Amino acid sequence: MNLGQRLIRWLEAYGVEHVFGIPGVHTVELYRGLATSPIRHITPRHEQGAGFMADGYARVSGKPGVCLLITGPGLSNAATAMGQALADSIPMLVITGVNPSGSLGSRMGHLHELPNQSAFASQVSVFSQTIFSAAQLDEAMARAFAVFASARPGPVHLEIPIDLMASLADGSLPTVPPVLPPALSPEGRLSVAALLSEAKAPVILAGGGVRNAAVPLRALAEALDAPVVQTVNARGVLPHDHPLSVCASPSLEAVRRLIDGSDVVLAVGTELGPTDYGITDRRPFQCAGALIRIDIDPQQLGRFPGAEHMICSDAGLALKALAEAVPPRAAGAGAARAEAAMAQSASELPLDYRRCVEIVDRLWAVAPTARIVGDSTRIVYAGNLLCRAPGPGQWFGSSSGFGTLGFALPAAVGAKLADMRSPVIGLIGDGGLQFTLSEMASAPDANAPVILLVWNNQGYQEIKSFMIAGEIAPEGVDLFTPDFQMIAKAMGWGATRLSSPDELEAAFSDALADGRSHLIELPEEVALAGLT
Repeated sequence: MNLGQRLIRWLEAYGVEHVFGIPGVHTVELYRGLATSPIRHITPRHEQGAGFMADGYARVSGKPGVCLLITGPGLSNAATAMGQALADSIPMLVITGVNPSGSLGSRMGHLHELPNQSAFASQVSVFSQTIFSAAQLDEAMARAFAVFASARPGPVHLEIPIDLMASLADGSLPTVPPVLPPALSPEGRLSVAALLSEAKAPVILAGGGVRNAAVPLRALAEALDAPVVQTVNARGVLPHDHPLSVCASPSLEAVRRLIDGSDVVLAVGTELGPTDYGITDRRPFQCAGALIRIDIDPQQLGRFPGAEHMICSDAGLALKALAEAVPPRAAGAGAARAEAAMAQSASELPLDYRRCVEIVDRLWAVAPTARIVGDSTRIVYAGNLLCRAPGPGQWFGSSSGFGTLGFALPAAVGAKLADMRSPVIGLIGDGGLQFTLSEMASAPDANAPVILLVWNNQGYQEIKSFMIAGEIAPEGVDLFTPDFQMIAKAMGWGATRLSSPDELEAAFSDALADGRSHLIELPEEVALAGLT
């Protein structure tokens, strides 16, 4: 077999089921083994869409999202999606072509040439490697999947010169070595468990690193009777109806008071960064109690000084070990603290945000298993501050971290491919939708029906309001808005435009029953009608 065929064998060996990409003359050899493979190829309409689909797929499946992209613009088009995945620690394998090995860096005007494509990719990836032989392919694949299994995940970029894609390679089946993540040491377990056991009012801060550790997190929280504050990337890891769940942002004053009133703060898999802990006023994270940090990334541990314990460990393994080591205490006080924080958080929200949260709640009331994928738009900003996610992986989006636009539509398609049984809803504004509007054609093409709720305010209203508040004359924020109803129908979607918020549940139920992708357009003036 050739190197391109061996690449497909490697993907099969690692359990890859979907790849996202747009073929080109520079990557056809990478496709040689794909037609006879069980791996399914999904073709988006733009490489940024491929990256966002891979991201959504990874968040729901727990497996790396894989992209096959052409040289040069294929990679650069996907760079925004890679940046979002890097910020949110989402595993993604991006495989691209690159110009012939003898021409790299020549700047002779080769098709799709970048002066240093790998250096470009390194800014939005955990690492970028150029493959110069079949043996290097084997090593690079093992290295990439070792990152996904045992380190802080993110995009990995591998580029293969087009003159090497057809070169001969070993025809044997690849052997996948087991890789174990770092675990909490016995000494760390004893010292941290002792501190937690002595705590009078502990609290757990759960970040994106716990998204796959819901069971041990719940066990430890219940043993400690500790409220669990969930960042955007952890929302729902403790269901909203659990008495210890605080599914409100740690940027809100009520949640800050909860944290400040805790004598021991256990921060697991969270950066403690400003898009979660200071989004409302840019204040840095602070806590008065003893701070314990658990993170799989040792460098991340050192970025916030002052912790009494810094533990480099996989979140799930550490939480399980601590849950087994901490003697359970009587329940009661923790639930009361969590309930007070949630009630006070809701009262902090402005009226328009409360209406947005109510709309999100109504979607889950109709479909409790629905996964909601957010873009950068008002209804998502409100949900990031407070949303009652029924379970893990049912609320995620792009408005924190890197903060991209256009994410929700293609990421919803990727999420649907990862879980065909659950409804998937994309929440997106009319401005953000026009970033990736063409991906509406990808959903029926992939047989991945999604529902898109479009918050339509005829432009970039959030930016316009910010300009006005800063006494800046609004410029560039009022957009021509196309007829989304006609576009949806042309794409083979169902389409509904709401004239009252009371129509939402019926429209959503009808869209679920239809079985096709469906666009529900919610004008902002309709959504916020009656507010003063």
